[in-house]
Amino acid sequence: MKFTDGYWRLRSGVEPQYPVHVRDVEVKSDRLTVYAPAKRVASRGDTLNMPLLTVQCTAPAPDVIAVRVTRYAGGVDRGPHFRIETDPAASPKVTRDEEYATFTSGELSARFALGDEWRLEFAAGGRVLTTSPRKALAALATDDGHFLREQLELGVGETVYGLGERFGPLVKNGQTVDVWNADGGTSSEQAYKNVPFYVTSGGYGVFVNDPGPVSFEVGSEAVSRVQFSVPGQVLEYLVVYGPTPKEVLRKYTALTGRPALPPAWSFGLWLSTSFTTNYDEATVTAIVDEMAERDLPLSVFHFDTFWMREFHWCDFEWDPETFPDPAGMIARLKAKGLRICLWINPYIAQRSKLFAEGAAAGYLVTYPNGDVWQWDLWQAGMALVDFTNPQARAWYQSKLKALLDLGVDAFKTDFGERIPTDVVWYDGSDPARMHNYYTHLYNETVFELLREHRGDGEAVLFARSATAGGQQFPVHWGGDCESTFPSMAESVRGGLSLAMSGFGFWSHDIGGFEGTPDPAVFTRWIPFGLLSSHSRLHGSGSYRVPWLFGDEAVAVLREYTRLKARLMPYLYGAAVTAHREGVPVMRPMALEFPDDPACAHLDRQYMLGDSILVAPVFSAAGDTAFYLPAGRWTDLRSGEVLTGPGWVRRRYGIGDLPVLVRPGSVIALGAHDDRPSYDFADGVTLRAYELHDGVGVTVEVPTPQGRPAGTFTVRRSGTDVEVRRGGSAAPWRVQLAGVDTVAAVDAGRLASPSAPFADGGVLVEADADLEQVIVHLHS
Repeated sequence: MKFTDGYWRLRSGVEPQYPVHVRDVEVKSDRLTVYAPAKRVASRGDTLNMPLLTVQCTAPAPDVIAVRVTRYAGGVDRGPHFRIETDPAASPKVTRDEEYATFTSGELSARFALGDEWRLEFAAGGRVLTTSPRKALAALATDDGHFLREQLELGVGETVYGLGERFGPLVKNGQTVDVWNADGGTSSEQAYKNVPFYVTSGGYGVFVNDPGPVSFEVGSEAVSRVQFSVPGQVLEYLVVYGPTPKEVLRKYTALTGRPALPPAWSFGLWLSTSFTTNYDEATVTAIVDEMAERDLPLSVFHFDTFWMREFHWCDFEWDPETFPDPAGMIARLKAKGLRICLWINPYIAQRSKLFAEGAAAGYLVTYPNGDVWQWDLWQAGMALVDFTNPQARAWYQSKLKALLDLGVDAFKTDFGERIPTDVVWYDGSDPARMHNYYTHLYNETVFELLREHRGDGEAVLFARSATAGGQQFPVHWGGDCESTFPSMAESVRGGLSLAMSGFGFWSHDIGGFEGTPDPAVFTRWIPFGLLSSHSRLHGSGSYRVPWLFGDEAVAVLREYTRLKARLMPYLYGAAVTAHREGVPVMRPMALEFPDDPACAHLDRQYMLGDSILVAPVFSAAGDTAFYLPAGRWTDLRSGEVLTGPGWVRRRYGIGDLPVLVRPGSVIALGAHDDRPSYDFADGVTLRAYELHDGVGVTVEVPTPQGRPAGTFTVRRSGTDVEVRRGGSAAPWRVQLAGVDTVAAVDAGRLASPSAPFADGGVLVEADADLEQVIVHLHS
């Protein structure tokens, strides 16, 4: 939201009050409070007839400082609030000298200037990270109400990321971003997943602790500052020191919640009925059987909206004409090795029998006069479940539990963005603050049921909407995109933006949702889809089975589905890291290479985990350009070596794209390519790339439950490569990419590499009881 008319003037109707200087300081053991008048106080009389801003610093965690700015403190605090996990190890320190009043948490300090002019500096690592200078902080009266605003300075060349899943440029500099969830597709400035948190290349992040409408001007109103504003009389923001972007995400997700670990089976291929297509059990069975006949591994089958009767969404009952035997059908599908996912949303259509039931019990959101809130946009006369009511949550869960008892494994929690603000909530929450927060309660309600029913590590959603903290309930997908190359690029940008907002797992509709993709679009989208954390074939009015798009699409889907299964020891290791540390599986280049300025704006390629670079191809002809950071990068599939730093321009065939392994990496490859969940340590191959002399690489191979199965340390010392194993007692292998012959092998035995990595280099096999292998290279 903009308040100024250029640099010199304010917009019509805007009356600001700026803190002029620090008048008084109050020090306690765990907080620092400063009082800043809106005009200079030279005498007692100057204290009359003017605002006084109260600015308080606290430390929820080490290296994190919360700044709370209050104009009027007497407002009713109706919630909701983001849940912040505090760390008692913060142990803040407060000091004061003639120049500054300083509040310190870990390495981060907030310094208030005690001179004649307002200035708040945030410093760490021996430097000032950012500053709130004169006329940055303000209380503003406008024709639209009262607002509090803060502006934090940007350094020269400093770039800003995050603010949720946004489909424009990854770097947010120059953008206006309004944090307000909306069902706007992937081709607009609106977003399904708004998160009032950003990360900068300056070594810090900022989280505005307000679930309501937060407006960001990212170098767009004041071009050298990030501005954020909220309606009302209180503003709280948290500054999180890194110094690296990964450390910022680790500390931010420690505050707002780390993602649960999705089950290993969820990383396989999901296939949907699509939205409005005609289907019944015979259709579904035919599709599933043909996938098997074409040797296309399938993990999850998803039933979209019309598993229920028209006009009944949601009553959570199968359409009896289309699916007369749902329990039998689910059993028959599960006998084929499939998991089952069902589409749901939080709306109750008037024709659903649950409408009268929910209205009578007070489980539906109402207007202030007590009428149930209703409209026709989506389902005729639909209402909205009030998840602020614990009994309503339990009621909703009871309907889903009956489906879990049938054998359903997961739910696609669609919608949750179009939440009205002219209503009242059971717990008295502020409607404007509840608009964004509603999705958190919705997804939490479903996820908790899945975890309770299935157990830890088995709960997984396919969610569309979210806000801060929603990363705890994976997985999220990118929403309704068009079936075009530009929309494919939008999806990449959205996923990377969400990753920089603390979300560890993300997916998208392979081939696009709206319309029917051209075969080239569909086929080019497949590798991107399978080289994402989660992979789903889904569309709107047409099926997304690959044979409808040609034999090449079938072959490409087979190759990359099987490649992903082989990569599961590596990918699930990255998933465990996301769960433990909050570092996402899919990562912008700027997150993995923060010191390479060429990576700052890259949003058409990404890192999958810490070691594999993926650059989707966005043209039918296959012409593409991608950037490689320094070092010798090896193509995972062909073994070709490309050298960075620099740009590479080339043409790729229809089923091909750059999938390049970072130098100095060791990739754990599994022994199976027909399913995503298996014993990852049994027969694992440790594929080493461009090992650096004197450097050791440790790889932890997880179990399908996320526990350590085996730990391998690979170290090169001159012409010797030593591999040590700990934990697992299963056969294992080591492969030296790019090495054709070796001088000798101590323990283990040379073997012939097989497809799909036949050209991958020397392969050494080790029996289950072998804990060490040394490979002697030619000098």
